[in-house]
Amino acid sequence: MLIRAGDIVEVRTGNARGTRAKVLKVKTLKVLDARQAGGGRVVVEGVNRVYRHIRRSQKNPQGGRLSKEMPIDASNVLFVCSACGKATRLGTRVAADGGKVRLCRKCGAEHGVVRRPKPARVARSAEA
Repeated sequence: MLIRAGDIVEVRTGNARGTRAKVLKVKTLKVLDARQAGGGRVVVEGVNRVYRHIRRSQKNPQGGRLSKEMPIDASNVLFVCSACGKATRLGTRVAADGGKVRLCRKCGAEHGVVRRPKPARVARSAEA
């Protein structure tokens, strides 16, 4: 999954359709249960808010309701490119130094590194 925490995304489905907000947390398939299908889930600021009822305790003497965001499926959001300002899918490209970078599918602007360059390997025949 190419979406990272801190990215601006646009919600494409559901009650919050069209909302542009920041990604707070990304939960990949490695973190999620193996039974879950899809490419992971993301927590988007202000989207899919639910109430968590808090019982009175010494730590929280008043109790009450705590509003928090819950994760939504990553397939329901699109990355918003900072260069062209459009909601788009992300692609990858191998850079000149051998690393892998994210890029906008509409304008081609780069948006950070996915994988650092691999170190150069020395050939065994040259050593012997």
